[in-house]
Amino acid sequence: MKHFYFIWITMFVLLTHAGVSNAQQTPSESAAEKIKAIQIQYLSQKLNLTPEEAQKFWPVYNNYTHEVEQLIAERHQKRDQEKIATDNADDAARRNMDKELKYEKRMLDIKSRYSTEFQRVLPGRKAGMVFKSEREFRTIMVNHLNTQRMNRMGGGPRRRP
Repeated sequence: MKHFYFIWITMFVLLTHAGVSNAQQTPSESAAEKIKAIQIQYLSQKLNLTPEEAQKFWPVYNNYTHEVEQLIAERHQKRDQEKIATDNADDAARRNMDKELKYEKRMLDIKSRYSTEFQRVLPGRKAGMVFKSEREFRTIMVNHLNTQRMNRMGGGPRRRP
């Protein structure tokens, strides 16, 4: 439980810190770097990586995330291109379903390949926790960002008098 609070405090500080950023960076790049730093800390702590394990794990994990990000970017680019072209709705729906299944298969292929790689560089127990820990981190971040958005919009939790 102590680790959970530490992570929340770290996320809060990094996401709300209005420090000086590099003049070359856009705000979204700076936020992405902060989130990446928090994710690294979260995964390191959740997987309880030793220095030797971390040295082997992070290059493999970085390759994995790079491939996943490329696939996601490709998917978004194709979706944007398809929005422009309109034709028969039924045919478009069938094509979209086929494309979505191909995307899911490619994502599964990437995860399967890297599951083997993670098992090569980490003990089995830790390798088995990589994808789960990654999902947990995303869930925490989404919840945190949604809470921030609601608070900015004035829709935070209401208190009774």
